[in-house]
Amino acid sequence: MSIKPASYPRVHQNQNHWQPSRVLLFSGHMIDAQGRNPPRFPAENAVAAAERISTTLNELQAGPNDLALTQGACGGDILFAEACLQRGVKLQLLQPFTETEFIQNSVTTVAGDWLHRYQTIKQTLAHPPLAAPAELGPLPADLNAYERCNLWLLTSAMAYGPEKLVFICLWDGGGSESPGGTAHMVAEVNKQHGKVIWLDVRQLGQTLV
Repeated sequence: MSIKPASYPRVHQNQNHWQPSRVLLFSGHMIDAQGRNPPRFPAENAVAAAERISTTLNELQAGPNDLALTQGACGGDILFAEACLQRGVKLQLLQPFTETEFIQNSVTTVAGDWLHRYQTIKQTLAHPPLAAPAELGPLPADLNAYERCNLWLLTSAMAYGPEKLVFICLWDGGGSESPGGTAHMVAEVNKQHGKVIWLDVRQLGQTLV
């Protein structure tokens, strides 16, 4: 698959076409479903993941002049969104389905307070989440919904200028178990020679030296 900018309308944060200093694009693993074996991102590692994301945004000096793009799934997406909003970063959620379907598929799939956290994030947004079916039209027969959303996120980020793109991924370095996962986004960003900051999910809870 290749990115076709004309197929993915640009995301504007306001009617004056505000220009961000950088676009912080995020993709990361969801919290493991109960009984996942072997574990990849268990719930007990969420605090460590939040700390890694927070440290990364501090190192980038992320703030109100930046735009953040992600989907909003339980796990990495929500942790990233919360950290961005704490720093005044403008946040936009782009989702592969209608919001109701997205919440069923990607927010309430595990136990915990993820739905409440998602709703709190949504209430803070300047603009509501955007759904691919409404913004892009029907899904082509030869394209997976998650893959299309990844391409939409990436193309929306790059529309502000490839040099502004900073891609942050919370990833185990492996391949995707299903289409359109974090590995797919990493591969697409690498095709565009974008800047990648890899937060290795396998190192969560370890002390870095």
